[in-house]
Amino acid sequence: MSLNIRNLAIIAHVDHGKTTLVDQLLQAGGTYRENQEKQERAMDSMDLEREKGITIKAKNTSIHWEGYTINIVDTPGHADFGAEVERVMKMVDGVLLVVDATGGPQAQTRFVLRKALQEGLKPIVVVNKIDRELATPEKVHDLVLELFLDLDATEDQFEAPFLYGSARDGYFMDSPDDERVDCVPLLKKIVEYVPEPAAKEDAPFSMLVSNIDWDDYVGRVAIGKVLGGSVKKGDSVWLLRKDGTKQRSKVMKTFSYSGLATHDSEGGSAGGIVGIAAGMDDIDIGDTLAANEDAERLPFVAIDPPTVQMEFSINDGPLAGKDGKHVTSRAIFDRLMREVKTNISIMVEETDKAGVFKVSARGAMQIAVLVETMRREGYEVLVSRPTVIYRRDEGGQLMEPFETLYVEAPDEYSQGILKALNNRKGMLENMEVEASGRTLIQAHIPTRGLIGFETELVNLTSGHGIMSHLFKEYAPHAGEITTRITGTLVSMEKGVTTAYSLQALEDRGVLFVGPGAEVYTGMLVGENPRAEDLIVNPVKEKHLDNMRSAGKDKGGKLSPPKDFSLERAIEYIEADELVEATPHFLRLRKRILDPNERKRMAKAAKA
Repeated sequence: MSLNIRNLAIIAHVDHGKTTLVDQLLQAGGTYRENQEKQERAMDSMDLEREKGITIKAKNTSIHWEGYTINIVDTPGHADFGAEVERVMKMVDGVLLVVDATGGPQAQTRFVLRKALQEGLKPIVVVNKIDRELATPEKVHDLVLELFLDLDATEDQFEAPFLYGSARDGYFMDSPDDERVDCVPLLKKIVEYVPEPAAKEDAPFSMLVSNIDWDDYVGRVAIGKVLGGSVKKGDSVWLLRKDGTKQRSKVMKTFSYSGLATHDSEGGSAGGIVGIAAGMDDIDIGDTLAANEDAERLPFVAIDPPTVQMEFSINDGPLAGKDGKHVTSRAIFDRLMREVKTNISIMVEETDKAGVFKVSARGAMQIAVLVETMRREGYEVLVSRPTVIYRRDEGGQLMEPFETLYVEAPDEYSQGILKALNNRKGMLENMEVEASGRTLIQAHIPTRGLIGFETELVNLTSGHGIMSHLFKEYAPHAGEITTRITGTLVSMEKGVTTAYSLQALEDRGVLFVGPGAEVYTGMLVGENPRAEDLIVNPVKEKHLDNMRSAGKDKGGKLSPPKDFSLERAIEYIEADELVEATPHFLRLRKRILDPNERKRMAKAAKA
């Protein structure tokens, strides 16, 4: 019996129109009633996703079209969230590759596509945004085919169908010159080219857990593609864990995913994507659910290892506990362990220091998103600058992670970019100048050299430069890298900053705080253009006497303070500094707040 089910993942580089394309498919599948307001970027469920305009967590939905159920998994386009992509590849039978008609396939496209092709999935290519002035759909078509060759696509994968269109305007065509009507050509291609799931209806129930959700009434929900048989409420199932242990339980509830909502369902059948709540709090991604105890565990996709780590610790500053609800080390550790259960690329370990935990991940952005999420949940936490995870080879040589970096910027900035890459031990691999006047640079660079590079690129190119990067390999240590050449202005007093004292400090450097801000001893209040740190007093008040009146000196205006986002703050700090992240404040501070103690430690380190 043929299954009228199609399971596909949508993959693309950041900002190539992936989530907008899902919006159009939802509309074409009749998700919205006639009078219902259409939601923009409907699949971006987290506040952070809407603010940053990127997909962070893989999510699934389904649409119904002409008797077919099309299950769609929206995957992140940023390499830091690559594990979200790797695990959903087991849920789908085909991929929709979305490529910008102006820029062509980018670094992250390559990363995700490689995973999909390795799993043997059949791609359908959508060349999006063909309505743009600089769009070159024919050139992009050739670039995608070159990419398939690079990634060792099979002959069947190389024969992938191409569609051209605009997700924003809601039309797709088989050729760039066809009439621009609607999304039907794309839906037809999905039904025609994505194979039906290889699932056996008459076999005993089995499912690989590829995603984890949470329901307030029944707890953890395991999501995956049913590979055999069917499942319904009340069924007895076995959980086969990765470590070989087994546990029996009963299905309390099943969920289906369609349109914009999650629904209670009668059950799930072979080939479909279903959510199962079986009252098991420790069910994990990569585990197998099966009808029989002696069933074989299903193979899980290999996950690339984390390459950077950061320290999370309790807030021990003078303002600790004034802003957040969760401030104890136990609360922070429990929250990190909860993250590990749904995010398989993050690792957490306790250290020999009380209240300090090491968090390892794919990239600094992934950890920054975790910190930002925790802030919004009411946590207070101190985080360190990211450091890379070193290894030693068999001969004892120190090895560090290297990445392939792709930079795109207007031609006039290329010299400055090359100089910055050289300072960060980057090796130029390829450089092309396009007809539009943009330069494409490809370089091989240590992961250490990338920390803080995005900020530098934005400043160098006045915001016109874009970058992406991919983990490549572990190679011999590249030597010392200096990423910050400035010192800081460090507060010597606790109190509230005054305009009078800040006006005097403006001559010393760039300020991070404005008047009326709470500061404390050891907090960074500005940047010193020289390499050393300066101890300053930002809370000094103006002493009034017969010669000085309160109204005098009001003419001096302060420049706005330098505002840091969480990612920029984490990249900016040095090894002896920390970021204090609380629900409403981001503060930069020294690890050791007492200036005398810092001096003693510095002397001891030199001795």
